[in-house]
Amino acid sequence: QVQLVESGGGLVQAGGSLRLSCAASGRTFSMYTMGWFRQAPGKEREFVLYANWRAGITYYGDSAKGRFTISRDLAKNTMYLQMNTLKPEDTAVYYCAASRVLRTTTPNQYEYWGQGTQVTVSS
Repeated sequence: QVQLVESGGGLVQAGGSLRLSCAASGRTFSMYTMGWFRQAPGKEREFVLYANWRAGITYYGDSAKGRFTISRDLAKNTMYLQMNTLKPEDTAVYYCAASRVLRTTTPNQYEYWGQGTQVTVSS
C-alpha cells in the first residue's frame, strides 16, 4: 500500500514561488510514475507533470512548462514540486499521485493519491 502526504501549500502573491512536498511510503519513487495534479473549484482535475525516475522520464503539462520543476530526495523519501512565477490561475488544490503506467497524464490511471494541499495565488 502506497501512502502519499502532501504539504507546503499556502497563500502567495502573483509572481512568487512555492515548493510543495510529497512524502511517500516505501520504495515508491523507484516503482511508480509519480505525478502532480491540481483541481480548482468547479473544474476537473488537471495534469501538471509526472516523472518516472527509473526510466529517466519527465513530462510537463502546458501549465507547468518553464515555471514548475519536479525533483526528489531519496534520503527523505520525498518529492517536490517547485513552482515559480505563480499566477492567480494556478490557484487550486494540488495532489501528488502514483501510477504503475509508465507514461500517463490521465488521473484515473493513477492508483494512489495524497490528500491534497491548497495553493492560493493572489493578484
